[in-house]
Amino acid sequence: MNSISANLNIMIKASEKASKILIRDFGEVEKLQVSVKGPADFVTNADKKAEKIIINELKKARKNFSILSEESGSTEGKDNNNVWIIDPIDGTNNFLHGIPHFSISIALKSNNEIISGVVYDPIKDEMFYAEKNNGAFVNNKRIRVSKRKNLDDCLFGCSGNYAETFNKEIKNKLTIRSSGSAALDMAYVASGRYDAFFQKKLNLWDIAAGVIIVKEAGGQVSDFNFNEHNNINMLAANSSLNDKLIKNIINF
Repeated sequence: MNSISANLNIMIKASEKASKILIRDFGEVEKLQVSVKGPADFVTNADKKAEKIIINELKKARKNFSILSEESGSTEGKDNNNVWIIDPIDGTNNFLHGIPHFSISIALKSNNEIISGVVYDPIKDEMFYAEKNNGAFVNNKRIRVSKRKNLDDCLFGCSGNYAETFNKEIKNKLTIRSSGSAALDMAYVASGRYDAFFQKKLNLWDIAAGVIIVKEAGGQVSDFNFNEHNNINMLAANSSLNDKLIKNIINF
């Protein structure tokens, strides 16, 4: 593995440990589709179990750091300049329906800046990670954003209700995928699979890790206040497309 910091190593190990529970539980979801109660409670429990493992691993190594997590909210530690930002299952609906496209997302915010991030897809065993000034990687291979400039040639990721996100006259000309995992969408921008990702009203834990991964892969992301936890409008794109999208398409 390329040289990484102790903190990033902790994040990778925590996501790998939590992934074992998620892979096992994901295998059970299909069986639950036929039950009377349905799988929603089961998936909520999977979410909480994964979160608990991640938090335990992170606390074991850095007991004073603060935590912001989708399931348990904000926990202030003695060190509130360093905050772990956790989404134990990004793509819960996919998980719930037995669709193998979801991820674990962990970021480290230090002095109001995301300095490292991990997005792990346990089913495909793809570990996307980056830290400030050290590049972005998937499974130890360097990744970079695409160089495509022509909108007609591009593939865009956009989850949620994207119809209102861009001007109507151009929306039918774009090739768009709605995958159900914002964290993986941003990782896919970083690795050049998508050329851009845009979505309104996201939560910080959906995109925090993706922000540093896209930046370190040479892309650009929306400017926003990292102290805001909700209603974040995000555009992540290669730099050739960024200005073009803001000017012609995005209604942020």
